[in-house]
Amino acid sequence: MATERWNSPVKVGFEDADARTVNGPFDALKCLADLWPSMRGLRYIKARSTCRAALDGRKSVEEARAEFLAAAEEAKLKLH
Repeated sequence: MATERWNSPVKVGFEDADARTVNGPFDALKCLADLWPSMRGLRYIKARSTCRAALDGRKSVEEARAEFLAAAEEAKLKLH
């Protein structure tokens, strides 16, 4: 469900937008869909899939957080 939250939020800096605080898999999916610099890459695809699975209860929210961080590193985004 959309109210699932990570233990620790992630602040991501985007080139063409202000930094965003991502609190959980729902926020992460919004960033991946609306702000991500490239809709490609193994980590991007895995993060999207894992965030959806976390919202469905098939994966933990912390697994989704780890994949989101990996996707951010792959995209060379600044993490604060």
